[in-house]
Amino acid sequence: MSSASPDFPVPVAAATFRDTVAEWMRQFQDWLCHQLETTDGLGRFQEDAWQHHGGGGGRSRVLTNGNIIEKGGVNFSAVQGTMSEQAARMLLMPNPEYFATGVSVVQHPRSPMVPISHMNVRYFEAGNGEAWFGGGLDLTPIYVDEQQARWFHQQIADACASHNPTYYARFKQWADDYFYLTHRQETRGIGGIFFDRLIVGKDGDREALFAFVRAMGEVFGRTYCELLRQNADLPFTEREKKWQLVRRGRYAEFNLAIDRGTRFGLETGGRTESILMSLPPQAEWHYNLTPEPGSAEAATQAWLRKGVDWFTETPRTA
Repeated sequence: MSSASPDFPVPVAAATFRDTVAEWMRQFQDWLCHQLETTDGLGRFQEDAWQHHGGGGGRSRVLTNGNIIEKGGVNFSAVQGTMSEQAARMLLMPNPEYFATGVSVVQHPRSPMVPISHMNVRYFEAGNGEAWFGGGLDLTPIYVDEQQARWFHQQIADACASHNPTYYARFKQWADDYFYLTHRQETRGIGGIFFDRLIVGKDGDREALFAFVRAMGEVFGRTYCELLRQNADLPFTEREKKWQLVRRGRYAEFNLAIDRGTRFGLETGGRTESILMSLPPQAEWHYNLTPEPGSAEAATQAWLRKGVDWFTETPRTA
């Protein structure tokens, strides 16, 4: 795997560890927006700075009508306050006081040949002193390209291996289980990794966990921009565009019905526009839609299941 990009941000020590993490998150947002703008070639992120009612705030950045990206968001926040009892129970927190900082990313490309992407890195401190990291990255192709899917997973596996040899297998399974539409019995896409509540002092020292989170941010920016470049100019038909709208509908179903981050943000009085920036600009739902046997759509549907070994498995008959 190639080393990190030379301009990738490095943490600078601040007054407290959480300030150090928050400042790196802010710089990572700047870096990733630059990478995506450069790759897109046309679109520019528009920033909306906001304040949180409990303290702190964030910067929501959205790019629309780009050359490759139809709608994309890269949001940074560093907030603190007191959450509701319901939100505290959701996070298994005995103390409702909290501090949270992170960057959340969702990109919806214009072309159905370019995959949707999601990435999130975050740091959380509870009022009782417990602190943890979380995050993940995953890919939702409209049409699964097996070679690209394997390459994407290999980049993540390599990055994980440089920090902990157990991470990829553990967090890949977690992603399969998490990014799963239970009401559809299908995964949201081809997965990636997902990890939550890596507790400082229990799951590793804070510097090691912070370094792992930074590595996941770098591998996302590098691999997704490469996928944008590889697929942006591929031709497509109206049929493929219609399938994209259907797959976007599935994406919206997951984010609204299942995603814990969406629920947590709304439960804690988060900024609605920032929370819901993950939704696609357009989507469609069709009653009892079933892909035609042997079609490219059916082939993609056959990949949308838990437990795929992207390094050895061959496709099932669609």
